[in-house]
Amino acid sequence: MVAKIKTGRSIIGAINYNEHKVGLGKAELILAQGYLKDPLDLTFNDKLERLTDLAKRNQLTLVNTLHVSLNFAVGENLDKDILQQIADDYMEGLGFGKQPYLVYQHHDAGHPHLHIVTTNIKPDGKRISFHLLANRASESARKQVELTYDLVKAEDQGKQQNVIIKPLEQVDYGKSELKRSITNVVTEVVRAYKFTSIPELNAVLNQYNVTADRGSKDSRMYEKNGLVYWVLDEKGNKLGVPIKASSIYGKPTMKALEDRFRLNEMLRKPLKDQLKTTIDKALLKPMSQSAFQKQLKTEGIQVIFRQNEEGRLYGITFVDHKAKAVFNGSDLGKTYSAASLAGWFKNDNTTFKKETDKVNPSYNFTDNISGSQSNSSGESLLDMLFKEEQQDMAAIGRLTQNKRKKKRKGHSL
Repeated sequence: MVAKIKTGRSIIGAINYNEHKVGLGKAELILAQGYLKDPLDLTFNDKLERLTDLAKRNQLTLVNTLHVSLNFAVGENLDKDILQQIADDYMEGLGFGKQPYLVYQHHDAGHPHLHIVTTNIKPDGKRISFHLLANRASESARKQVELTYDLVKAEDQGKQQNVIIKPLEQVDYGKSELKRSITNVVTEVVRAYKFTSIPELNAVLNQYNVTADRGSKDSRMYEKNGLVYWVLDEKGNKLGVPIKASSIYGKPTMKALEDRFRLNEMLRKPLKDQLKTTIDKALLKPMSQSAFQKQLKTEGIQVIFRQNEEGRLYGITFVDHKAKAVFNGSDLGKTYSAASLAGWFKNDNTTFKKETDKVNPSYNFTDNISGSQSNSSGESLLDMLFKEEQQDMAAIGRLTQNKRKKKRKGHSL
């Protein structure tokens, strides 16, 4: 069993996420521990107010929401009463056994999994610390649950091969709930891809008919460092009304993204040489822009050309869907810039739309993977997931060390 822990500031956001899945028939509430009614009799307000009432008892604690997912191995089709017992045992081991919590069983992935929502504020207003929760209490509780219920261990789930991959879908304006659809795409792209600017982020978002928009440089929104997300039509035109970044679950605002830019700058460095090697193979002989795109697409690399109205190539972006990294050509080196490649391409009179070519379906995202699927190097998806988390923590550590060094240097001056 793989346990994933998220902490946050929005109880309503965590409940909304699960209730939306319930509304779509992709999840069900199977347990409401610490509530006075049975799960089927609870209204949305009943579910929310039980937790927010506790959260209000400690106004100083802003991070007051715990959202856990328990992911079982493919083929572990457990009965509902067993899942309820597992949830109770895990929460007890986590130190949240006396807290009220909601347990949702999700049916939208290739493996069984639960989502649990609660708060860390106790009835007396004191808080349960989130410090080291994932590393200590969760690991201990997870291992005990595996032994008690004879579950496939988290370390062994990476050896399984037959996981069903659930791809993200393009947002289709008018056919799905707009905010939720945009949230699904933005959340997964921001989590999975390594980009260092809004244009690089949009190189991926646009494939799903979504774009991040800061407004014009002379606008009040740009001045205030604001950000909204739009849905796009097939031609790249904005549709409907924009969704504020601050209103999306996870809050992918400019401030949050700027922190991510700095982190991604470090995380994508080891991926640069591998991408350049693949591009070099395609550059062995001159070819047209369209042929260049097609060849790299077979390697999981999407090439986005930017041309002006006269057809002059002024920009090129590479989206590596295997490594989940985005690079402008000039970031890879002078050889890979638009100016250098423009003279190398054979003229095939092809006009490219601005960043509107859609992603290769073979490299879509996965939804809450707990099993694994091996890549060409034999590394499982579960391994890659944990590796990414370790890289994030290591990079954050390096950033913190750099800041401390700068502070010490400033004091010495």
